[in-house]
Amino acid sequence: MAANIVREEESLTRVAFDRLLEWLDDGHDSAGDAYLEMRRRLVSYFDRRGRLSADELADETLNRIGRTLEKDGVIATTPPARYCYVVAKYVLLEDIRRERRHVPLDESRGSVAERMPRAEPDEAMTLREQRLECLDCCLQALKPEQRELVVEYYRDTKRQKIDRRRELAARLGISMNALGIRAWRIRSALESCVETCCMGPRRV
Repeated sequence: MAANIVREEESLTRVAFDRLLEWLDDGHDSAGDAYLEMRRRLVSYFDRRGRLSADELADETLNRIGRTLEKDGVIATTPPARYCYVVAKYVLLEDIRRERRHVPLDESRGSVAERMPRAEPDEAMTLREQRLECLDCCLQALKPEQRELVVEYYRDTKRQKIDRRRELAARLGISMNALGIRAWRIRSALESCVETCCMGPRRV
């Protein structure tokens, strides 16, 4: 489960996230509702296309837009949803290409040895292990209630995930929107913590 919380991509800075929220609001202060609604629509977009990691792909889409806003300050395409789906299309195509690279050949092509998946390079494995170690450290650095919230929020898939999040929101006495924003902020802090940790001396 822990490996699914933080994708191997750049995390958004506070400036990028604030600009993303403002851009999605399109002149109307929605208190984060516009962000959550757009994220829900993107998750649905990827889910309808059979992507198993629909949540992560939706986050990747929004993170890319946030970094564009941080760099350029403005996105001319309107309304915001139109641009979100343009970026989502590219993210979808990239994910499909990644998936195809890992599809084994069928029985009629090549030997058994050729159809065996290639072993992951030692360096890539080491980096992944380091990232997971950093994630564990960063999770332990959170307050217990924050750690419980982010772990519970990103557990399970599809229907089970929705039911679990409703139960979590009810237990905390907050709305689903408020829960989503709270979980996103904790996740963003985790991503920054992991990136900082990974740039430090490697563990032996």
